[in-house]
Amino acid sequence: MAKRDYYEVLGVAKNASEDDIKKAYRKLAMKYHPDRNQGEGAKKAEESFKEAKEAYEMLSDGQKRAAYDQYGHAGVDPNMGGAGFRPGGPGAEGFGGFAEAFGDIFGDIFGGAGGARRAQGQQVYRGADLSYAMEITLEEAATGKETQIRIPSWEGCETCHGTGAKPGTSPKVCTTCNGSGTVHLRQGFFSIQQTCPNCHGTGKIIPEPCTACHGQGKIKKNKTLEVKIPAGINEGMRIRSAGNGEPGTNGGPPGDLYIEIRLKQHEIFERDGDDLHCTVPVSLTTAALGGGIEVPTLGGKAEIELPEGTQHGKTFRLRGKGIKGVRSSYPGDLYCHVQVETPVKLTEHQRKLLKELDESFRKSGDRHSPNSKSWSDRVKDLFK
Repeated sequence: MAKRDYYEVLGVAKNASEDDIKKAYRKLAMKYHPDRNQGEGAKKAEESFKEAKEAYEMLSDGQKRAAYDQYGHAGVDPNMGGAGFRPGGPGAEGFGGFAEAFGDIFGDIFGGAGGARRAQGQQVYRGADLSYAMEITLEEAATGKETQIRIPSWEGCETCHGTGAKPGTSPKVCTTCNGSGTVHLRQGFFSIQQTCPNCHGTGKIIPEPCTACHGQGKIKKNKTLEVKIPAGINEGMRIRSAGNGEPGTNGGPPGDLYIEIRLKQHEIFERDGDDLHCTVPVSLTTAALGGGIEVPTLGGKAEIELPEGTQHGKTFRLRGKGIKGVRSSYPGDLYCHVQVETPVKLTEHQRKLLKELDESFRKSGDRHSPNSKSWSDRVKDLFK
């Protein structure tokens, strides 16, 4: 089957910029990545993924792109003559570091840091980072905690003992790169090294993959990890657990695990940085006459002295009753917002007493309702 045009694969024009090519590849890689495509369409997605990756590897490099623009697939495909590939061999010295300049785009998409490097003749890739969302209470965020989480992990396959080959068989040396994991594109005076398209940098081919691990040499399992949540941590902060991400390829270092904090909604408090806010319901008589009331804090109860005539919405600050953040020297404050409650379900006697009180207020003038008087004056000015 003839290969599709690389520009067509990525859906870009032949004069597309490097940024356009990278953006197009990122989009396709996110769409067809094996982790995002399971079940019936997995094989087709994998093929599309490999096709997009090959197109990007060619068009993202100026030399390869120039060769492709001039000779088409014959200029870059080892099986089609032309300039072609040469596995290792003379004339390639001094160009080993040139391939390292091509960063692995998966570092941008799936969290990996950096691209491939050569080690023992094979391309070595760092594993992807993993993300884990952890929900904790406000109290746990304030005091910190130690907990356990279960995360996906990889272990060597016991059936094939990590070879990836079916028991009784063994991997074969890749004939395209002679086991080096890399091939060289020669064009005039230039020699460019890249990952072998046949073995994908492993240097080996597995004719009969292990049925237990499907040729990967490892099996996905879960492991328990101890996590320490520092006191004062806040919503959206991340804890890095080094080396607990996905394993690397061909002996490359593993990625990291990032634990992202989510705070459960609290029944009483709302957090704003290191400060806390709460609403305190107060009866009409207490607001009018004043007096001490109890309010909750994360450390227990505290008392606020309400002055006579406290209005709805009045805010009282309790210094140091907030949360001490992970980067703070002192704890924040607690802000208590007064909510004056209007009496409900009155008896006839209570209704009568309120009417008498209201009548008494009317006779004494506006001095009992300063906000009402101010509001009335503003309304009058508006209509004038």
